[in-house]
Amino acid sequence: MFIVSLVIAFIMIAIDQLVKWWIVTNLGLGESTTFIPKILSLTYYQNNGAAWSILEGQMWFFAIVTFIAVPVCLWLLWKNRNGSRFYSLGLGLIIAGALGNFIDRVRLGYVVDMFRTEFINFPIFNVADMCLTVGVAIVFIYAIFEERFERKPK
Repeated sequence: MFIVSLVIAFIMIAIDQLVKWWIVTNLGLGESTTFIPKILSLTYYQNNGAAWSILEGQMWFFAIVTFIAVPVCLWLLWKNRNGSRFYSLGLGLIIAGALGNFIDRVRLGYVVDMFRTEFINFPIFNVADMCLTVGVAIVFIYAIFEERFERKPK
């Protein structure tokens, strides 16, 4: 599952970067277009921080977190190579999310965000953010229910 999780991570990084490229190419900064009426729009936003722009301009902090999180997730993924597929998927998504946003920070000095919820006031986010959120949720669920995931069928 180690290789499969890495392939999933690289595919998600590619999707993240393609969506960001499309947004930058087709929308002006701050411009919006409806994607799913009254639910989701696409808005080109440049984020210098994390969610809700917290830690704005602290690129060094995000670099340190990425340089720690990615190797730790790779190590955990390797350690779990014959274990839970669910857990491996979560780790792969965390790697994808961390690297997807890191690429933007290094290349552009900010992260390109684009998905804006219309039905609730929520920060604009991107594919890498979704990968991180889902990946962390999967790892959290796995940690809570690890015994059930590890039981062998009789």
